[in-house]
Amino acid sequence: MSGNTLGKLFTVTTFGESHGPALGAIVDGCPPGLELAESDLQADLDRRRAGTSQFTSQRREPDTVRILSGVFEGRTTGAAIGLMVENIDQRSRDYERIKDRFRPGHADYTHQQKYGFRDYRGGGRSSARITVATVAAGAIARKYLLEKLGLTVHGWLSRMGPIEIEAVDPAFAYQNPFFCPDPARVAELEESIRQLRRQGDSVGARVTATARNVPPGLGEPMFGRVDADLAFAMMGINAAKAVEVGDGVEVAGQLGSEHRDELTPVGFRSNHAGGTLGGITSGQDVIVHVAFKPASSIQVPGETIDIDGNPVSIVTTGRHDPCVGLRAVPIVEAMLLLVLMDHTLRHRAQCGDVVSRTPVITRPR
Repeated sequence: MSGNTLGKLFTVTTFGESHGPALGAIVDGCPPGLELAESDLQADLDRRRAGTSQFTSQRREPDTVRILSGVFEGRTTGAAIGLMVENIDQRSRDYERIKDRFRPGHADYTHQQKYGFRDYRGGGRSSARITVATVAAGAIARKYLLEKLGLTVHGWLSRMGPIEIEAVDPAFAYQNPFFCPDPARVAELEESIRQLRRQGDSVGARVTATARNVPPGLGEPMFGRVDADLAFAMMGINAAKAVEVGDGVEVAGQLGSEHRDELTPVGFRSNHAGGTLGGITSGQDVIVHVAFKPASSIQVPGETIDIDGNPVSIVTTGRHDPCVGLRAVPIVEAMLLLVLMDHTLRHRAQCGDVVSRTPVITRPR
């Protein structure tokens, strides 16, 4: 199976399956000298972890990360960094009943057609469980970008099913199991999840993430566009179905006079473009939205076929998320961090000594 690597200069190659012995990543290209410990990575993994509330999957994994290489005496050496997280709480027996049946809307059928057989235990490589490795790698990028550029990334749940959520208090998103940025909407989300559990169904969601203190100049105008790479990375997250940058699909209904972000000596007057112009960062906040489909593993009976093409019905039992978007915030953050980290090193390599006569401006806050 190919296609497991993201990035050009800061590369991340992940490995592992949902019910295998471990998951991990090889992170190559990290500059030497960065102070790095396992505790720097664990906080992001803990935010992604299942089994921490009644509203997500009850699979209880400690998700304890180990750094196997690339760090000596507390600093990165420039060598490849090996990361590993063991799987502890697999229950493969939950999938015995459906091992010869394809869950509608899941990757079961396409994996079977592509490879001739599949790992049916939790979806194998197509499980959202594999994002553990991505989040661990993203935490390295988070630390580097914060220390070198002051760049920060924050995400939140901006929609769950029909419930649209405004970012009233983005910091509050890290204080509740929904990553909800509005304290007044939490009770509504709780009741919605309880109703979904009673029905045995699932619902889609949208996650928004913002990067601040992004320098202008990251990205390239053609096939290395930063927004294109963001879309590529985000669509590599399991269950992601759509990506928007800035105003996204809303631009289809805007006038040019409305959409353009006018410049003044003290900053931009708006940020409809989401921090990128012509594939290159403008210095404004980079804003990305990712829409996630409803989970395919549900208890509502459905029609499908078995491995021999015979019609059968299916019900998925086991421990599953009624809304996968609830744990997607750290994953979207990680992908945003990885893309910006890669482009930071690419920009440094080609244009690190460029000096522009035009002052850097941002949007006044």
